[in-house]
Amino acid sequence: MRKISKLLAVTSVICMLAGCSGTKDVAYFQNAESVDLTASKMLYDARIMPKDVLTITVSTTDEDGAAAIPFNMTVPTAMTQGQRSATTQAMLQSYLVDNDGCIEFPKIGRVKLGGLTKSEAEKLICDKIMPFMQKNADKPIVTVRMSNYKIAVLGEVTTPGMYTVANEKITILEALAQAGDLTIYGVRNNVQLIREDADGKKSIHILNLNDANLINSPYYYLQQNDIVYVVPNKVKAQNSSVGSMTTLWFSATSILISLTSLLYNILN
Repeated sequence: MRKISKLLAVTSVICMLAGCSGTKDVAYFQNAESVDLTASKMLYDARIMPKDVLTITVSTTDEDGAAAIPFNMTVPTAMTQGQRSATTQAMLQSYLVDNDGCIEFPKIGRVKLGGLTKSEAEKLICDKIMPFMQKNADKPIVTVRMSNYKIAVLGEVTTPGMYTVANEKITILEALAQAGDLTIYGVRNNVQLIREDADGKKSIHILNLNDANLINSPYYYLQQNDIVYVVPNKVKAQNSSVGSMTTLWFSATSILISLTSLLYNILN
């Protein structure tokens, strides 16, 4: 029995060493010195997509702000206190972008915002509001924010889960940092990005964290609702397999020893 235990231990070590042969590429951006980052000189701005939830605020310079009131729809929020229900301060109405990329906005009606950046959407709404303002009124200020900008990080990271992006801009590295970075079992050159475009088409893109050219990739910045999956390496898979097989082997061995001992006692 002692020889069998030693054999199992040696086999486990050999399997782990064999799996480690493919985990040498752990460091990020190994070729950073040879990569031309000229193409990365751009400012990212997220584009509005169907099913985005927008908060749109209109402000004017008149003293009481009355000119902006028709464009700022509010909804009361209910709060329960024991058996009573009370109404708290009203909150701005949010707008759900439909499958055609449109919203229904007060006064101006149906507006197509899908595919626009925030600044483009703000300018469009502002231009459509102007005919409803007084002739000598100053140009209104329109602010558009995305309320549901989220990404998911799964697989071999420290803390997988859904993450809200407050500033509507996040890179693949920032997303992994929020998830506590990859574990030692995560494959650095096979990080999978699952993305859905404005037409509902899904696509999977492979990202290589070992390659500094990732910064020039069109997938370096994540979009809302992106899913990042870090694939486990062979060591993790083998450890899982060896652990379960070892448990089954010892269980079978214990049963066999018990039966042998029982038969020995009966026959003798």
